[in-house]
Amino acid sequence: MVFKRLLGSIGVGAPTVDTVLEGGAVQPGGVLRGQVQLQGGQADFTIQSITLELVARVGAPGTGGGDGKNLTVFDRGVVAENFTLPRGALNSVPFELTLPWQTPITELYGQPLGVELGVRTELAIAAARDGGDLDMFAVGPLPAQEAVLEALGQEGFGFAAAALVPEALPGTGQQMPFYQEFDLVPPERFAHRVAELEMTFLPNPRGVEVVLEADKRAGTLPPGHPAGILREVLPHDPAGRDWNAEVVGWVTRLLEGREAALTQFAGGMMPGMQQPGMMPGAHPGMQPGMPGMHPGMQPGMQPGMQPGMAQQQRRGPGVGTAVAAGAAGLAAGVVGGMMVNQMMDGFSGDEEADDGGDDGGDDGGDE
Repeated sequence: MVFKRLLGSIGVGAPTVDTVLEGGAVQPGGVLRGQVQLQGGQADFTIQSITLELVARVGAPGTGGGDGKNLTVFDRGVVAENFTLPRGALNSVPFELTLPWQTPITELYGQPLGVELGVRTELAIAAARDGGDLDMFAVGPLPAQEAVLEALGQEGFGFAAAALVPEALPGTGQQMPFYQEFDLVPPERFAHRVAELEMTFLPNPRGVEVVLEADKRAGTLPPGHPAGILREVLPHDPAGRDWNAEVVGWVTRLLEGREAALTQFAGGMMPGMQQPGMMPGAHPGMQPGMPGMHPGMQPGMQPGMQPGMAQQQRRGPGVGTAVAAGAAGLAAGVVGGMMVNQMMDGFSGDEEADDGGDDGGDDGGDE
């Protein structure tokens, strides 16, 4: 995709810039290649620098991540410096950008996940800088990521959403100012134990760290409680492993640990959770004097709920529209339209339609 733009902030008669990306989807840690094509203006211009910024639209579902805001720069590189662009001349500057290992995945088996990444070209001429438009690019999964997602789909887990969350995951190898979270709907055999699973991949040059959480937004355990989180470190080469058995084992261990903690919680306060006047066994957030949880309550249930209500309460419109991915793998859910509530207006819809609307005011921060 090519975006052509007159550098309006530099003045009338300024050069125009095309940014052209080569090839299809790249992988985290891979190389993004392309060319910055310059068309000289009505005079000679001294180009101080051409800088490329990797930009992500960050925001969990429901937080405005798809409204054209929340653009975050997660990497940048200078591809050319200090040269003269003669009047009317054509100049092409090839570039190669190595993506960070924790660059989010934007597609699975060619199907978009609703996560948007772009390259922004910044041209510096004299005292002026122009941020340019955004050229969207695609990132596919690493082999280990694909193996895990495929196994989850084959085991009946449905895809609800993929979002970039602007937070930190304590105790992990997170290197970016955000992390990508996959929200998964459990199959029937786990549905009575958990309403939603949240999974994050944190690749690095040695392998892939997987973080799995259960109902983390339901408030059944304190945030960051070790019983609510499972971490695994995988090699980059997925060959020779029974991934279906592994992912089922992860989920089983996570839920067993969480249920043991909840049972302990039902009989008394967890360390660090007691509040003045709170009854033993009370749910976090309950007012003093409210009845506590009893051992028969399901994870995520509030006092007075009937069995099954907790899961119905957790499954909002985003999850309710998800289609369980069957033997064809998790990608079947993407093809089936699980992303109907994800923003799909993309960079190509916002910036390309408004040629010159991005005047470079977003200098390394949110737009």
